[in-house]
Amino acid sequence: MEITVESLETPALTKAQLAELLFEQIGLNKRESKDMIDAFFDLVADSLVDGNDVKISGFGNFQIRTKAPRPGRNPRTGEAIPIEARRVVTFHASHKLKEQIQDEGRTPPTA
Repeated sequence: MEITVESLETPALTKAQLAELLFEQIGLNKRESKDMIDAFFDLVADSLVDGNDVKISGFGNFQIRTKAPRPGRNPRTGEAIPIEARRVVTFHASHKLKEQIQDEGRTPPTA
């Protein structure tokens, strides 16, 4: 089954649009679609908050990285300001996703 998003009006894909796609293309009712999307993102967020990486096969990996404290500078005043240690989320696309992105827009080879 192929899910298309060609009819989206905004450049960003939203949770509401994902739920609508589930409703239209899979046949879930709108409430189930919204609940499924919310549950998925809640699960991903909760896992990241707990310090666990999230790996989605064929898509990529979300990883928690701890950044060390470092000296910073206020660009407006030039004043030195310490930047505290913090945790950040990084995303690394899978090779499959990278290939799909690179292949987009290229004409397929003729047989």
